Amino acid sequence: MNAALQSLTHDYQVADISLADWGRKEITIAEHEMPGLMSIRTKHAASKPLQGVRVTGSLHMTIQTAVLIETLKDIGADVR
Repeated sequence: MNAALQSLTHDYQVADISLADWGRKEITIAEHEMPGLMSIRTKHAASKPLQGVRVTGSLHMTIQTAVLIETLKDIGADVR
């Protein structure tokens, strides 16, 4: 890959951005079904106990995974 193209390339791909609103609604529903993670967000969002921690994973993206990732980010983690 040439340098010009590489500088424009991201390490992620959005298949269909028109589904973003639907996805956000699904994440909101999943948050109500995952009270443990929501409790962690509420309790630790201000103190950011994972500040400076990098969390890296390789897994299938599901709506529940999105809730987990957003929770980790909310409590300070650098999620990749």
